[in-house]
Amino acid sequence: MSHTDDEDDPFPVDDCLFTETFSLESVYTLMGEEVKIRQLFSADLGVAAPVWEAALHLCRYLEDQSVELRGKRLIELGAGTGVVGIVAARLGADVTLTDLPLALPQLDANVSANKPSSGWPSLPPTVLPLSWGEDHMNFSSDWDLVLCADIIYLPETYLPLVETLAHLCGKGAAAYLSSKMRDEHETAAFYEKHLPSRFNVELVHRDDKQNNNIYRASLRTGQ
Repeated sequence: MSHTDDEDDPFPVDDCLFTETFSLESVYTLMGEEVKIRQLFSADLGVAAPVWEAALHLCRYLEDQSVELRGKRLIELGAGTGVVGIVAARLGADVTLTDLPLALPQLDANVSANKPSSGWPSLPPTVLPLSWGEDHMNFSSDWDLVLCADIIYLPETYLPLVETLAHLCGKGAAAYLSSKMRDEHETAAFYEKHLPSRFNVELVHRDDKQNNNIYRASLRTGQ
């Protein structure tokens, strides 16, 4: 895994990060795929703007573990820039990228910018709005993989997120969640209390230097 930007931006408690609007384009090589990701920093987008380290950790983990993506139906929650799902789509997954409506133009732009010269090996990624706990029932439960990168930072969203994950994983999907473990956001409580209320949860990777954990979750029988 390599990329041209090595800045480790802190993730503040206040999610209104940027008072000025500017864009940054970065090139990443992930899972053997070179992707060009535009990050539009603005007060409106907030935490959806940057490529967070947790997303890069998740891509590296999927590569290291040889997780099969080709032909898999995959949905990403809180996709932000879309880097994880776009890489998966370039590797042959049938991908749906979701986030709040304000983030969708950035997602659409990055999908368009990363269409392979030979065309998408499966279908082009679909970009759709999804508000956890509100409109998740509009989505299928028939997924193979649910991916989440650095979306555990607002405690008031934890219960609706678990509800959304339970619906999406209803037919046996495996969920992979990559998170910077921030005390100020009670991230550990999500994985130790909220998610286990309905899921079997396993810590599958720990990066001590970056304080980043990756969990694999599967819906418990009868949930």
